[in-house]
Amino acid sequence: MPAPPAPEVITLGCRLNLAESETIRGLIGQRDTIVVNTCGVTNEAVKQSRAAIRRAHRARPEAEIVATGCAAEIDRVGFGALPGVARVVGNAAKLLPATWGGFPNRLPPRRHARAFVGVQNGCDHACTFCAIPAGRGPSRSDPAAQVVARIAALVEEGAREVVLSGVDLTSYADGDTTLGGLVEQILRDVPALPRLRLSSLDTIEIDERLFALITEEPRVMPHLHLSLQAGDDLTLKRMRRRHLRADAVRMVEQLKAKRDIAIGADLIAGFPTESDAMFANTLALIDDCDIVHAHVFPYSPRAGTPAARMPQVAGDVARARAARLRERAAMRRRAWLNGMIGSEQPIVLEKPGDRGHAPGFADVRLAETQPASAIGRIFSVRVAQATDSHLIGHLIGTIE
Repeated sequence: MPAPPAPEVITLGCRLNLAESETIRGLIGQRDTIVVNTCGVTNEAVKQSRAAIRRAHRARPEAEIVATGCAAEIDRVGFGALPGVARVVGNAAKLLPATWGGFPNRLPPRRHARAFVGVQNGCDHACTFCAIPAGRGPSRSDPAAQVVARIAALVEEGAREVVLSGVDLTSYADGDTTLGGLVEQILRDVPALPRLRLSSLDTIEIDERLFALITEEPRVMPHLHLSLQAGDDLTLKRMRRRHLRADAVRMVEQLKAKRDIAIGADLIAGFPTESDAMFANTLALIDDCDIVHAHVFPYSPRAGTPAARMPQVAGDVARARAARLRERAAMRRRAWLNGMIGSEQPIVLEKPGDRGHAPGFADVRLAETQPASAIGRIFSVRVAQATDSHLIGHLIGTIE
């Protein structure tokens, strides 16, 4: 008799979704279930979430499909009506054992060389373009002791790098413990963790304590993804962002003066009322902030948000501007990658044994695939070549 189909979790969107999907996987048991953890950050993300559900239903028409995540939270009726969807689970319930039948950990945990850990959820801010607060609710943080225990367990299971994630990570607060305090506790109480990486940060909330850890602590990876969105002050004000262009540029300059840090950023093209001159300021921000990991989005009006009621930029103009941002960012990234040719880069070897990420999050591919037993170990790689997207190198030694 054939074995029943294995449960599956399909993830779209942010790193917090990735972390939450791993928890869900350990809760759903051995049922014929497909969980689609959706994303609602843009209209395109919602479209992709719906398409993922339709593909899952076509591939496994007998499976129970459960829709969760921000897109499903915001439009429960619409997602509940999709073919094959048995139920919609809200974000507040998706990590509860009772939601999945009360049988946690029926599936063995998957070992990851690089593990995502969600520590904060929700957002108290009101950016005019964003629908995520409607899907995630107000800001709330996991207790620091609980976070440290989870990371210690992941390291015991083989994780060599942990990525802290959240909707608004820099707003983390457990009593008097800020994000900087949490990072300090993790580094102190989990000494076996070699590498800690931070996901998206708000520049305006990087305080002195966090700044010092980012620039001075070798176990904190020299890579930051910043929630910049635009490089024009009037655009930023209409987005209701809390920083101005000069704040972002100054923070990057201060960070890079202390340490060679690779900068990533979210950038929106074609925000309502954006003129050619306003767009030019955002385009110039890629060079001014030395952005080598750019996430570029053409503006997408989300129903119910203030920006959706503002005078809109034509869709073809927004898409053309997004293409120009990507082109400029690609030039910056190529120069950054080429600058690492000949260098030695430590990587955590990831599946299937031929790749990993350098401290600055450059994607490193190996000329020779390593055995499965080597996955999760840290190696030194000599970089021999650079493509437009990644580095190619050879192992020259084992670090740990």
